Amino acid sequence: MAYPEVLQDLQTCVELGVPSRVPIFALGEEFDVEQYDIDYRVYITSPEDMIKCWVQAAERFDYDWILLHPDDYIEIEPLGVETLADSKVPPSPTSQPRAEYDTLKRLRIPDASSAGRMPHHLAALQGIKEAMGDSVCLAGRVAAPFSAVGLLYGVQEALMLMMTNPQLFRDTAEFMCELMMYWAQEQIEAGADALWVGDCVASSGFLSPGHYAEFAAPGAQVLCEAIKKTGTWAIYHAGDDSLEHLKLSAQFRPSMLNVGEGIDLSIVKREIGSQVCLSGNVNPIKLFEARDLSEVEAETVRVIQAGKPGGGYVFNTGEGVPRQTDPRIIETMMRSAKQHCQYEKS
Repeated sequence: MAYPEVLQDLQTCVELGVPSRVPIFALGEEFDVEQYDIDYRVYITSPEDMIKCWVQAAERFDYDWILLHPDDYIEIEPLGVETLADSKVPPSPTSQPRAEYDTLKRLRIPDASSAGRMPHHLAALQGIKEAMGDSVCLAGRVAAPFSAVGLLYGVQEALMLMMTNPQLFRDTAEFMCELMMYWAQEQIEAGADALWVGDCVASSGFLSPGHYAEFAAPGAQVLCEAIKKTGTWAIYHAGDDSLEHLKLSAQFRPSMLNVGEGIDLSIVKREIGSQVCLSGNVNPIKLFEARDLSEVEAETVRVIQAGKPGGGYVFNTGEGVPRQTDPRIIETMMRSAKQHCQYEKS
C-alpha cells in the first residue's frame, strides 16, 4: 500500500526538492475498471462502485495516488452535450451544440449537487477519501479551458473556430474557465488533494506553438493558478512530447507537468526540470506490447532513472493504460518502480 508520507513527498517534489522517495503513479482508470469487472455504464453512475473499484486497485497495484477520471464529459453534459457509453468504453459525444453566440448566451454553470453525473463524482471522491485517508494522493479532474471548448462544440469545430471566429472561441473559453474553477472547488471540498487538468486538444498534435501560446496557455494558467491558490496541486497534462510546447507549459508553472511518451525524459529534465515538477513519460502502449516482463522492468527503470536525479519528479505513465493490458505488466511496472524509487541518504 501507499506510504504515509506520500502527500509530504509530493509537496517536496512540487517545490523541486528531493523527497524521501519518488511517488509512483499510473494513468490506469479504464484498466482498473476492467479488473473490477463492471459495465462502464454502471461504473460512471455508481459512487459505490467507483469507491470499491479504486480501493481495490490501490491495494492490488500499490498506487501512490487515485485519479478519479471516469471520462471527460461529467461537467460538459449539463451544457447540452449528449453522450453514449457502452459496456467497455467511456462516454463519447453523439450530439453537441452549435458553435455560435446564441449557444454561449444560453450556457449556465451547472449545479454540481444535482446536475447529471456531477454529484456521483463528488460522492465518489468523498467516499474514497474516507476509505483511504491520506495514504494516497486523491486527484479529481477538470478540462483545461481550451480543451473544454473542444468538448463542447467538437474538436474539429473548435479548431476551425480559432480561425473563423477567434473572439467567440475566447469568450467560450472564458466561460469554460469559470466553470472549471467552480468544478475544481467542488471537488476540493469533496476531498481532492490534486486536480488533473486535462488539455489534450491543445497538444502539438493539434496546435502550433504560436497558437498554443495565444489560445491555450492563458486559460490553462488562470485555471492552474486558481487551483493552486486553494492549496491544491494542479497537474497539467496535454500529453505532449514536443519540447517547445512543454517549455510553454512550464512557463505558467502548474504544480506538476505530465510529459508524453515520445521524448527522452532526460532532455525534458535538463531543459525545464528546474522550473516545474515533472511526471509521466512511461509509454503504456510499449508496456502493453512487451513480449517479456523483463522489457517492462527495463522501460520502467529507464524512465525513473531519467526523471529521478535532483528530485522534482513523480513517476507516471504518459497516457492511459489500455484496458486489455495484462495485469502482470502493471504489477511488474509498479514493483520495478518501487524498487528504484529510493534516494541515497546523504
